[in-house]
Amino acid sequence: MPMILAANANAQGSHVGEWRHPDAWDRPASNLDNAVRLARIAEAGKLDLLFLADGNGVRNVDKPDLFAATSPSDRPAVFEPVTLLSALAMVTEHIGLVATTTTTYDEPFAVARRFASLDHLSRGRAGWNLVTTSNPGDALNFSHEAHAPREDRYARAHEFAQVVKGLWDSWADDAFPQDKASGQFLRADRVHPLNHRGEHFQVAGPLNAPRPVQGHPVVFSAGQSEMGKELSAATADCVFAIEGTIGNAQRLYADLKGRLAKYGRTPDSMKILSGVTIFVGETEEEADALFQQLDALVPMPVALDYLSKMVGTKMAAYPLDGPMPALESEHVGPTGIGRAIVAMAVQGGLTVRQTCQRILPQMAGNLFKGSARQVADVMQQWYEEKACDGFMMAVPVVPTGLERFIRLVVPELQRRGLFRREYEGRTLRDNLGLARPANRFLP
Repeated sequence: MPMILAANANAQGSHVGEWRHPDAWDRPASNLDNAVRLARIAEAGKLDLLFLADGNGVRNVDKPDLFAATSPSDRPAVFEPVTLLSALAMVTEHIGLVATTTTTYDEPFAVARRFASLDHLSRGRAGWNLVTTSNPGDALNFSHEAHAPREDRYARAHEFAQVVKGLWDSWADDAFPQDKASGQFLRADRVHPLNHRGEHFQVAGPLNAPRPVQGHPVVFSAGQSEMGKELSAATADCVFAIEGTIGNAQRLYADLKGRLAKYGRTPDSMKILSGVTIFVGETEEEADALFQQLDALVPMPVALDYLSKMVGTKMAAYPLDGPMPALESEHVGPTGIGRAIVAMAVQGGLTVRQTCQRILPQMAGNLFKGSARQVADVMQQWYEEKACDGFMMAVPVVPTGLERFIRLVVPELQRRGLFRREYEGRTLRDNLGLARPANRFLP
């Protein structure tokens, strides 16, 4: 099985200052032409999928410096992701199209229909990134006075996923003969009304869409707390993992794979993609120079606000050149990313200033920087030593960073036999090496 390579499709990139770089796209807000070009670049490089993160509110309005500069996850001017990916399905043929949708402020029937439609429009390339919504402010956009407690969000997510998958199975694969001669449009014996009644949802079904091309669109998740890991083991085909060292990544990889047997699953039924930002140049010096250029584009007040946002603590209260504090908690900050940032900084003996500089380009994920050979060496080590099955990549400066990765690193991986030269199959599941799920109701 080749290494999996996924590309972050955020048009503003992953670095807080990236959109200011001379090589970055001008006016990246809600720009379809940019998205089309990025998708075609990624597909020409034989990458597995494009990934669109999403949220349900504008963030950091209370942090004027950071809000004006716009950090990558603020999303004040972005397309609704499934709408955008439906457009990209019309101009691509092979690359997977994965979007985030929340289980906390959406409904299972709507999500099942949305991703079934995307799977048919793309002929089997859809993926759903299941999230429980980390930003408390999103609740205020959905007639809630406060964010739901974490335990409730995860309980709802478990049930939500089961209802969505049940709806995808509400029609058999052969349920729609559409036979003009006989006058039979559908087979009434090949439908299964869901009639789900649970703690959080009552859903009659069936879904008003044929069974998806892939059976189920590929389900992704990213939680690394105990509840998040259990949700992934129960429901996810792929997991986005955020760890700053290979040792931590290996432990997480073994932990997640080890939970699958409890749910009747094999280790190969889940793929783990490590989050990484890749700075690659013709030489190591060129990659370092780009790193320094981007770092210089972010004023320190903006950098501090960004770190504060990620770890859930006002970092201006700590000495800039003092040690990064060990903010002990099971779940620091808005997501498990906050906990990983603190662990990375404390283990590395970083100051607050150094922690800012470290996370500006890649949050808490790893940073691979250097020549094509150097980057490929590290990717090969992580892949072969069971730290991951592939990578969820962000690159500095869109689109030139992705073009540079495909021109320099992909051929090096191909020479080593680690990455494909052509797509293996027609669907995202085919290319990820995932089996098509059997229909639980209508074999």
